[in-house]
Amino acid sequence: MAVDLVIDVDNTPGALAEVAAAISDAGVNIAAATCVGAGDRAELHILVKHGEAVRHALSISHQVTVTREREVVVVDVEDRPGVLADLTRKIAKAGVDLDLVYIATRNRVVFGAHDIDALRAAVEP
Repeated sequence: MAVDLVIDVDNTPGALAEVAAAISDAGVNIAAATCVGAGDRAELHILVKHGEAVRHALSISHQVTVTREREVVVVDVEDRPGVLADLTRKIAKAGVDLDLVYIATRNRVVFGAHDIDALRAAVEP
């Protein structure tokens, strides 16, 4: 199961490096990440398979905590123009309201929605 973890971090030089190192040291691969924040704090989203290991590693080594965690849908896509438009039209047609989208490694798109089952059904072949 793909999990999106949200980590509230200081928006300072090196903060992301420390978090990434702690996750790496725990043996967890980050499959995608996005970070947003223009002020003193930033919200880091990471896609992982092992949320518990990340929570544990961050809490003991950096006093950083995972503020939210949820299942997301990850879709393998072709690397070509229009793929995101095609997928999101399909999702909209199913009546699913997206609240998270970001790109992952190996040509994948991460989607989050309140109704994860409807989202999954909308993007399944």
